[in-house]
Amino acid sequence: MSGTSADGISAVAAEFKENKFRIMDFHTDPLSIPLQKLIHQAPHLTANEISELNFHLGEAFAISAKKLMRRLNLKPKHIACIGSHGQTAYHDPNNKFPNTLQIGESAVIAERTGVPVVSNFRERDMAAGGEGAPLVPFFDDYFFGGGPVRALQNIGGIANVTVVGKNLRDPLAFDTGPGNGLMDEAVRIITKQKKSFDKNGELARHGTIDLKIIQAMMANPFFGRKPPKSTGLERFGRAFLLKHLGQKLKRKPQDALATLCFFTALSIYEAYRTFIFPRRIPSEIIVSGGGVKNKTLMWNLTNIFDPIPVVSVEKYGIPVLAKEPLAFAFMALRAMQGKINHLPHTTGAVGPRILGKISMVPGQGVKSLHASKFEACSDLTPCPPFRSFRRKR
Repeated sequence: MSGTSADGISAVAAEFKENKFRIMDFHTDPLSIPLQKLIHQAPHLTANEISELNFHLGEAFAISAKKLMRRLNLKPKHIACIGSHGQTAYHDPNNKFPNTLQIGESAVIAERTGVPVVSNFRERDMAAGGEGAPLVPFFDDYFFGGGPVRALQNIGGIANVTVVGKNLRDPLAFDTGPGNGLMDEAVRIITKQKKSFDKNGELARHGTIDLKIIQAMMANPFFGRKPPKSTGLERFGRAFLLKHLGQKLKRKPQDALATLCFFTALSIYEAYRTFIFPRRIPSEIIVSGGGVKNKTLMWNLTNIFDPIPVVSVEKYGIPVLAKEPLAFAFMALRAMQGKINHLPHTTGAVGPRILGKISMVPGQGVKSLHASKFEACSDLTPCPPFRSFRRKR
């Protein structure tokens, strides 16, 4: 998994059996600053440049997967499949022809690892009338849906939430708006590309929040749209940042970061207040993604949501950057088994589908992967109460 922040490749090796999972190993490989810069320029690259980047990232994803295989002494025959979300280069569900582009060539990953790869999950959902995002709610509902009503808030470049619980009629999921993306872009501008994020939220912690700018940013029409909805850096990216904070980035960078950090927390809270609280007050907010590492952001969320507890997903044995690659590993396995792997009502799709394109390896057909040793997951059934899964050391 490489998210919209494009700061690194997160990879997880996991085992699934019925309604249980076990994280075997996890790591994140940072991407070089020049490669990050190229990824963020993706919407403006020429056809040959985006094609080259597609294969470049495919090689990088393969290296990350092979590193896990070596550490765990896993051979290709031991692995059912690799799930690769890819790197989002462009996402526009509201176009005349809704479209999305994930890069990181899956054929390269399959060739280098010798393992079948499931990729390009968003496209099928979008072809079926959905927004193509968020997709992780399927995982959230499958593994957390049997317990009390809880909100699972992911904060990557863009932030999204899933609300699940056994007493909910249907899970609710949508993008809440900006996550780390605006803050990361601000740091890149302030440091002239020398740094790509505000470590621990230190710059934001020492700045002063500008409420007038926050009010102007909260006027964006996205926040008033009813779910299902998704967004990306096309809306909350560099242009949005310069429009609202261009001068402050030059004169008072710490104030700019403080303002963006609080804006991110407030936009998440307002999404809950408008679309979640009228249905159900969650007993807990479980946060995953790189945003958990921003202590100032977590402090803002903890205070703004009080008395609802705000906790890290590590409470449930999942490293903060492992949840999304874990989810796509599970969705890939479901695709290989020919089983539904998304929640259509959370994306707006007309019905359930099997998401993902499969890149096979030589001499292996899809039917051979339906053998009993890979039949790890049952079809969608009411989930048992959620259990904590601790990472194996």
